[in-house]
Amino acid sequence: MALLALGINHKTAPVEVRERVAFAPEKLAQALHDAQLKAGLQEIAILSTCNRTELYCCTHQTSHEELIHWLAYYHALSPDSLRQCMYLHQNDAAARHMMRVASGLDSLVLGEPQILGQLKSAYSIAQEEGLVGAELGRLFRHTFTIAKKVRTQTAIGQNPVSVAYAAVSMAQHIFADLSESKALLIGAGETIELVARHLHRAGVRSITVANRTLPRALDLASLFDGKAIALGDIPDALSHADIVISSTASQLPILGKGAVEAALKKRKHRPIFMVDIAVPRDIEAQVGDLEDVYLYTVDDLKEVIEENQRGRESAAREAQTLIDQGTDEFMRQLRELDAVDTLTALREHGHAICEDALQKALKQLHAGKPAEEVLQVMARGLTNKLLHQPTVRLRHASAEGRDDLQRLVTDLFQLSERSTVDDR
Repeated sequence: MALLALGINHKTAPVEVRERVAFAPEKLAQALHDAQLKAGLQEIAILSTCNRTELYCCTHQTSHEELIHWLAYYHALSPDSLRQCMYLHQNDAAARHMMRVASGLDSLVLGEPQILGQLKSAYSIAQEEGLVGAELGRLFRHTFTIAKKVRTQTAIGQNPVSVAYAAVSMAQHIFADLSESKALLIGAGETIELVARHLHRAGVRSITVANRTLPRALDLASLFDGKAIALGDIPDALSHADIVISSTASQLPILGKGAVEAALKKRKHRPIFMVDIAVPRDIEAQVGDLEDVYLYTVDDLKEVIEENQRGRESAAREAQTLIDQGTDEFMRQLRELDAVDTLTALREHGHAICEDALQKALKQLHAGKPAEEVLQVMARGLTNKLLHQPTVRLRHASAEGRDDLQRLVTDLFQLSERSTVDDR
């Protein structure tokens, strides 16, 4: 059984590509079953976030071409265009990659904690759909253990710069005094809550939260003495907003160029700072062409984030050491389990031959044949049956000029040692 990890992320593909390969949460279960059927997989889980889409699989086939074709056609892309920005990890490399992802070492924000929860969610969904078996389940559980060890034994997760923090930090470069700015936040999830907290700490006192579900918007807005509105009220609120930050799970843009143009006219062309953290994007790319709009995507936040991460290289090296150790341990466990399965099959094979020989011997004894003769026949029969296939394989290997199998058998049965003992 081969382990595969195949995907794209913020390092290999721009947001324009990542949003096309993202999976809508409500369609993920169906996609899992479709991938398993069409790509011939035994086990599969899909991780889809704003910065990455990854498929973790177990398959008897080591070829990944069927998986690439499935992913491409599912998202209406050509396989060739997808190959240009994809990466593939197999077996121990796949295990190591999953552990790096879970520990935040492969994230845009080094050490960010949200990815572990997203990976656990991906595991849970695949498990509920019956698509995680012994192999993939063992890898996920071991990965979560290693990620916890990285969090507790290194400083990788201490005060990480989040995407939310980077967005607010960028706003501080544009507005001299954030206390005079008004913010419109679109969405009410974990990222937007972090944005609201950073804005509030930076002095912003006017925060409006727009969300598809109004009660959730009310809950979040109330934490900051803000205002809650429905998504349909965004055009009216937009003309009052100096800062617009959006992060939803919508598969279609929420904010278009026309609505922003209308808001700019009402603002008499006072500029609007916008950050679209969502993938797929919430704000149409054409909005960035407007003269008085400063529109940034999640990819534009890299410079702010990387500046903070330079001081975390030591913690990252410590984390990588733990991950390497965890990978070695996981692969050793797999090999041991494979050996157990082989030994079980070998014992069952031997017991079956012995049971057959025993039943024949008992019949001969019941028929009145001498016990000594019956035992001699049974011993010869057991020897012949147990050694017939190994003998045939050894002869074929010898004829082909292969001595590796002979050395293995000699070592396995300690034949040279036994010859010495017999000589004594």
